[in-house]
Amino acid sequence: MPEEKQLNVKNIVLWISVIGIVLIGSIAAGVYFLTSAGSDTTAQVRDIFIIILALESLLIGIALIILVIQLAIFTNLIQNEVKPIIASTKETVGTLKGASKFISKRAVAPIISITSFAAGIRKLFDIVGFVQGNKHKQED
Repeated sequence: MPEEKQLNVKNIVLWISVIGIVLIGSIAAGVYFLTSAGSDTTAQVRDIFIIILALESLLIGIALIILVIQLAIFTNLIQNEVKPIIASTKETVGTLKGASKFISKRAVAPIISITSFAAGIRKLFDIVGFVQGNKHKQED
């Protein structure tokens, strides 16, 4: 598959290069023939290009207007929809942070201290000899 993809990319680059060379050659030939043509022909071609450039400027202006409108819509979307979501997320994170601190302080810390105290007492009894540890169990 990758070889086919590389071949496809090479073909596309080759075709674009050929089209570019043909286009540059056509422009050069057009300029050469316009310099050797009469002034009436050159004036007509000039007028046609002026009209084409005016239409192109009109299209670019319309595209810029559409771009500004899209930018305004995007700004409105961010202000009215994304900012409240971010604020709500910050509030939720704060709530979760407080809840986790509360649970840690009120539930987890006492359990850990009781468990560690019980493990210490068990070890003390094991050392003193009141309770036999797991290593002294006899297997049947």
